[in-house]
Amino acid sequence: MTSKALVIALALLASPVFAACNEPGTGTKDTPIFSPPLGAVVTGTGRLQFHSAPSAHCAMAGVFVIPRDHLVAYAETRDGWTSVMYARATGGGVTGWVRSSRLKHTGTVGPQ
Repeated sequence: MTSKALVIALALLASPVFAACNEPGTGTKDTPIFSPPLGAVVTGTGRLQFHSAPSAHCAMAGVFVIPRDHLVAYAETRDGWTSVMYARATGGGVTGWVRSSRLKHTGTVGPQ
């Protein structure tokens, strides 16, 4: 591999598109601010996509909630992501990250 090709390959691998979808580390600017579990409802229109980490590049294929769905919010990042859990009516649940701007806190602890 030529040195030019190596530089391009390293630049691509270092880009956010190829970044690992991991939880943010403590002591970083992306560290979430934790709170007691709070009830939240999905607002806006259309699907709200779940992500495995607080990054647009980490979408969980086929996992989303819709307006008026109730979630439990656990933590928020300073750049607009909230760690949530959705409890399915059939049992079990899904955890992930969603955009904070689509949530409205209900004033309850947990979903209604």
